[in-house]
Amino acid sequence: MKRHYLSEDFQVSNWENLKPFFDELKSRKINAVAELKQWMKDYSELEAVLNEDGAWRYIKMTCNTQNEELQDSFNYFVTEIEPNVSPYTNELHKKLVENPFIDQLEKDTYFVFVRGVKKSIELYREENIALTTELRQKEQEYGNISAAQTITHNNEEITLQKAATYFKSTDRVLRESIYHKIQARRAEDENELNKLYDELIELRKKVALNTGFSNYRDFKHEELGRFDYSVQDCYNFHTAIQQHIVPLVKQNEQARKSALKLGTYKPWDKDVDVEGKSPLTPFTNGSDLTEKTITCFSDIDPYFAECIRTMNEMKRLDLESRIGKAPGGYNYPLMETDVPFIFMNAVGLHRDMVTMVHEGGHAIHAFLAADLELTEFKSTPSEVAELASMSMELISMEHWEAFFPQPEDLKRAKKEQLNDVLKGLPWIASIDKFQHWVYTHPDHTVSERYAEWMKISNEFGTGVVDYTGLEGNLQRSWQAQLHLFEVPFYYIEYGMAQLGAIAMWRNYKLNPKKALEAYKKALSLGYTKTIPELYRAAGIQFNFSPDYVKELADFVKSEYDKL
Repeated sequence: MKRHYLSEDFQVSNWENLKPFFDELKSRKINAVAELKQWMKDYSELEAVLNEDGAWRYIKMTCNTQNEELQDSFNYFVTEIEPNVSPYTNELHKKLVENPFIDQLEKDTYFVFVRGVKKSIELYREENIALTTELRQKEQEYGNISAAQTITHNNEEITLQKAATYFKSTDRVLRESIYHKIQARRAEDENELNKLYDELIELRKKVALNTGFSNYRDFKHEELGRFDYSVQDCYNFHTAIQQHIVPLVKQNEQARKSALKLGTYKPWDKDVDVEGKSPLTPFTNGSDLTEKTITCFSDIDPYFAECIRTMNEMKRLDLESRIGKAPGGYNYPLMETDVPFIFMNAVGLHRDMVTMVHEGGHAIHAFLAADLELTEFKSTPSEVAELASMSMELISMEHWEAFFPQPEDLKRAKKEQLNDVLKGLPWIASIDKFQHWVYTHPDHTVSERYAEWMKISNEFGTGVVDYTGLEGNLQRSWQAQLHLFEVPFYYIEYGMAQLGAIAMWRNYKLNPKKALEAYKKALSLGYTKTIPELYRAAGIQFNFSPDYVKELADFVKSEYDKL
């Protein structure tokens, strides 16, 4: 993006060098609709520069959590810049909605944006600024705790992500040993993570009460801009998954147990190949993963490959797991340069390859939305952002020969993927249902929290895996889900998007050209349309009714049975 409002050499260093721009925008006279549009463009440019600066501080910190300077840089942004920006953001939002020319803006283009601005004003409370700053800092503690979790195997210190690769080993004794080492290491941080979660719940409760809500769940539903579905829809989603997905997952688990000929099917048996084959190895290192992703994407659409190639050339990829790196994976949009950053912890597994094409879908979304006029137009809600990435997982599956040149390996990989699609939905539903309970019962004790998690785990579990003697590991298993700590309530979107992605994949199998055109069209709209309208643009429904969930589940099962 070429700058027009800020000079090309301007850099965010402190609040003092930012403040004059916010003051100018706040005091500027707007006497015509054209002037209002220019004001919005200038404000958008300032937001893009500021967002990208904050993004880089976060990216660098997560790439190396052991570097105190990078930690301090991020914390400075959170404590010294964001709290000063927040009141100005509210004032500028009010300036926009109170301007007499706002009614002359094209509704087709600006409706969703203005709707979000009005909600932001409605939820703004000055007393929440300090609380939000405290929350942002506390939320990062989870990444630091997790990044320090390692085990020793064969006299080598390895991350838990790398340790998990041994669950694919055909050596059951080794798998069990690794499982116990991982769980023992997680247990060391159990009390600290419970304490951190308690502190986060308390802070979040204060934010909600300050804003006039009786609980944080209802506040967050509004803050996340869930205009197009209700809290009750979330509960309906849980019910549909329990009714129509859990039975299929149970069938698959029972088939695995039977094929492995095990008397007891333990948690360390869930990932090993039932035919005793060694783990799939779709790539050797980060560079190989990048090249193969480019080849795969090129087979779908050359433009998709070009996106990843550009990111690679601009050093916007950090793919391999290492000690001191934060857990998880993400695609971080960079709103000024419009070339995002992919961060992940690859250790050579099939799951890592899927993560790469998933984050690649997010990246393509950023490229397709890059030409939209305002920064906020590019800030798509998670229900749509995850549709882009999860659809890419399934669409790319039709072109995985780049990763699996042997037909037998390709077939195995596809079966694993479809298994994971089904397995993921009950976990998503259980994490979301857990959060609904946590924040509508904010004064619960740790033992009550564990009891509720075990109850929910039973509802969405299959009962096939034997946890006898391992109940303590199961009751704290929620602690491994970083979303609970860092981005509360951002998780059910994966489930909604997964259903959408299955429908996109079904369309792609029927008519690849037409499906891709719809996919690209929907993503290029950013957030200029409502979620149901964006799904319709993609040629699918925004729907999680029991009947629709069953229809999609039956399709996945039929495709799985063909393999």
